[in-house]
Amino acid sequence: MAKWRIYTPEGVQDILAKDCYHKKNLENKIRNVFRSYGYYEIETPIVEFYDVFISEDEITPQETMFKFFDKEGRILVLRPDMTIPTARVAATKYKDADYPLKFSYIGNTFKYNEVGGGKQKEFTQAGIEIIGVNTPEADAEVIAAAIDCVKASGLENFQIDIGQVEFFKGLMEEADLPAEEVEQMRVLIDRKDFLAVEELVKKHNIKEHLKEIILSLPKLFGSIDVIEKVEKYSINKRCMNALENLRKIIEILEDYGVSKYVSIDLGMVQSLNYYTGIIFRGFTYGVGFPILSGGRYDGLVESFGKKAPATGFSLGINMIMMALDRQKIEREELKTDSLICYQPKGRKNAFSICDALRKQGLDIEMDITGRSFEDIKKYAKDKGIGGILHVLDEENIEVHNLEKEEVRKVTVKELLER
Repeated sequence: MAKWRIYTPEGVQDILAKDCYHKKNLENKIRNVFRSYGYYEIETPIVEFYDVFISEDEITPQETMFKFFDKEGRILVLRPDMTIPTARVAATKYKDADYPLKFSYIGNTFKYNEVGGGKQKEFTQAGIEIIGVNTPEADAEVIAAAIDCVKASGLENFQIDIGQVEFFKGLMEEADLPAEEVEQMRVLIDRKDFLAVEELVKKHNIKEHLKEIILSLPKLFGSIDVIEKVEKYSINKRCMNALENLRKIIEILEDYGVSKYVSIDLGMVQSLNYYTGIIFRGFTYGVGFPILSGGRYDGLVESFGKKAPATGFSLGINMIMMALDRQKIEREELKTDSLICYQPKGRKNAFSICDALRKQGLDIEMDITGRSFEDIKKYAKDKGIGGILHVLDEENIEVHNLEKEEVRKVTVKELLER
């Protein structure tokens, strides 16, 4: 036997029956939320050209991607993200469609050094994208849908932090910092590294009120009064417009009735070259990474040849599962309702009963081993099956309730009527 034949590579895993049942149920709950909002699901290939994900801004660093070659020598990758392929589809396959385009997806993605997937290299993303609309209502809908998805998963204790990258860009524009130091400032603020931000600010002749805001950025989080606090300063129009946009989105979310899950974080400034407006991340207890993230990215679709604004979010199915486990939230267990076995005279009847019960929505297993009834009974108990239907002949059935250790005889007609 080859050395690695019975193992899986580092960073990927087999998902066994109980966890797979839980995962698929979770995906279906989230899919139902997407459908209820009017989003149409699409699938993009797991294998894409490397060119789809490269850009001057290095949205997806090349060292994080699984790369290989086709027979013509072109570089291919396992998709590291679902948003970028969706933008490609919108700009090409739907370039003449009426807006808005509202897409959803659930699929596996692949990255090296990926912590957001629970330190797995293969993980499942679910998300939605709105293409062709740039309004606070569109951004608010995406956030509201994200909240409904988390609630549908079974999590109740979570928070969505919302920022606005245009506010930060406006501050940096007014401070007139060199581009490389703007990026340095962004990283420090996103880490909430107060001392390092202060050291960088001291190096430049920045107006006092502006300096005060920049130094306060890592601490500017909370409710809508954060916006009111900052608006008292003398700031440029770009900053004011960003704050007004954020205020409108928060007001719409209040009308949705989900404001208790939302807080403002003006110090959230990740991925400035990708996002162009609001950004948000979702957090919950027991997981050290965001369970979801999203925002407005008006330049992405245009990079594929069609100018169109866009907003969306994606969540990590694996991260949600981890949070549910660590918060010890009860989940629906894998089960089979009944097992059917039969005597030779009852075989045809057993198949008919099995078919009728399955059409009623029950999960029914048919015995295919031909073992003794005692062995069948032991198998059913070990598997957690609650009952056995033992079809004796064309009319008579023994119903074995394994939980109560009870047996009763019924006719086929009586069973199906119940």
